[in-house]
Amino acid sequence: MATSTGMHRSTAAASTGPVATNYGALSTLITVFFFWGFIAAGNSVFIPFCKHYFHLDQFQSQLIDFAFYLAYYVGALGLFAYGAFGGNDLVAKWGYKKSIVYGLLFSALGAIAMIIAVNANTFAGMLFGLFIVALGFSLQQTAAQPFAITLGDPATGTSRVNLGGGINSFGTTIGPIVVAFALFGTTAAITDEKIASLSLSKVIVLYSFVGALFIAAACLFYFSKKVPAGISSERTEKASKALYSLLILTGLLIIMFVPVFNSYKTDLTNATAAERHDMETYRMKWLFGAFAVVVISLLVSNMSARKSPEGWGAMKYPQLVLGMLAIFIYVGVEVTIGSNLSELLKQPDFGGYQSSQVAPFVSMYWGSLMIGRWAGAISAFNVRGNTKQLLLFIVPLVAFGVVIGANTIAQYDMSPLYYYVLCVLVQIVAFYVSRDKPARTLLIFSTLGLIAMVIGLMTTGKLSIYAFLSGGLFCSIMWPAIFSLSLAGLGKYTTQGSAFLIMMILGGGIIPPIQGKLADYLQSKSEEVGYGIHHSYWVAVICFAYLAFFAFAVRGILKKQGIDYDVQGENSEPIAANPEATLEA
Repeated sequence: MATSTGMHRSTAAASTGPVATNYGALSTLITVFFFWGFIAAGNSVFIPFCKHYFHLDQFQSQLIDFAFYLAYYVGALGLFAYGAFGGNDLVAKWGYKKSIVYGLLFSALGAIAMIIAVNANTFAGMLFGLFIVALGFSLQQTAAQPFAITLGDPATGTSRVNLGGGINSFGTTIGPIVVAFALFGTTAAITDEKIASLSLSKVIVLYSFVGALFIAAACLFYFSKKVPAGISSERTEKASKALYSLLILTGLLIIMFVPVFNSYKTDLTNATAAERHDMETYRMKWLFGAFAVVVISLLVSNMSARKSPEGWGAMKYPQLVLGMLAIFIYVGVEVTIGSNLSELLKQPDFGGYQSSQVAPFVSMYWGSLMIGRWAGAISAFNVRGNTKQLLLFIVPLVAFGVVIGANTIAQYDMSPLYYYVLCVLVQIVAFYVSRDKPARTLLIFSTLGLIAMVIGLMTTGKLSIYAFLSGGLFCSIMWPAIFSLSLAGLGKYTTQGSAFLIMMILGGGIIPPIQGKLADYLQSKSEEVGYGIHHSYWVAVICFAYLAFFAFAVRGILKKQGIDYDVQGENSEPIAANPEATLEA
């Protein structure tokens, strides 16, 4: 897939030939990607443990995810604010290498804070510790995504991001197995009874291990001579208008969330069905309001920046602003499909599975992300011709086998998912048709995601389940594609734009609760069992529809800036002029 940073180079510069990939630095970088995925597996134990140990309701347990995604937003906003006031991008000043090291060490402090909170028996302290861990992740990812793109030819940059994502997903796949063995001495499924019997000392051991991994990864990165510093001394213009816009957005989001949190202080223990319905409607309206605030704020900012670009920094580029909304929606739809899947599978029309039987399906959903990312990473290795075509067929099937095998080792019954390989074959065809072009790939995969969600909504049983699960396959390559298209041609604003995109991971904390509240609202209006959770997946349809629109629109936007993906060869860089000279075209 063609990609982003460096696309603003002139055609003359591009004619010097492709840039060799720094495989030494890339191998070190993807090790950090692996740690992200592996360490995140601890949350699969942490969330149910907190819910049981601190006697939390469902909403309170969701504060764990909210704290995590909020930290991404706050961290990225802080990085941008520093540059907006000082005119010097902090990540560019430190360099990609040191930024990742500092982020890892900051996450290690978060792990220490969580250990202290466990000893103090305080849930608020655990949330604070998790918030610090995610702040470190925010800094790491702000640096790591564009860094991966710069470690070789820009024409294969998206594939390097895909490779990192694939390794990250592999860590997520095997992480729960390793964590389960470390805590319980078995790789079998973690039941509610096992969670209830888990002692605090074991949780302390878990996060001590997590903190040690962060420090080890930081040392590996810092002492690696193969990893370039990635420092840029180029100053960026102050982007005061963009900062004010984002601060206003932040304030409005706070206004929207306060009523939602306050509403949970209301005791509904003895409430009537009508009173519960009214409260769910009240909460849903405020959550939809939060979503509307993000969409309207970004679109208004884009219109203002196009009229008067000065003071908007990276936000004067329409591909970035629309890409920010795309990242917000992509992360939201990826998380919401998986987060609501367990409840859907408990309904009679979808198998009526018990909680302990749902795990293989959820695992396959997240494993689907790995399947697609492994396939999307093939171009990072500069393979061509028949070899590449063969790998595009074999690699996804191997990844599917890894997911099946890993869960079989964990003693899950994977037989209901054997025929899911047919969905993987559909994805393989999509890869052949997309021909390594990010705009086309995003359009094809978002369209397939939309179709899959509609099929899931129109049917029940195994067909519907497979359709919703395949959302993971079609989401798998969206992050690098959106990232690359959004950063294309930004030049000196690349790291600033990266911070904006990382900020929009907040979508994972807003869109899933919206679907959850919509499910409650729809169910309150129907006597049909499971109607609400099933039809709440219209949220996913709308999300994929926007992603398809972005893929279609961004191609035209980039063409106006002299960046054309359609005229490139299979492994060549797109024809690119200087976008800053054509920004007003």
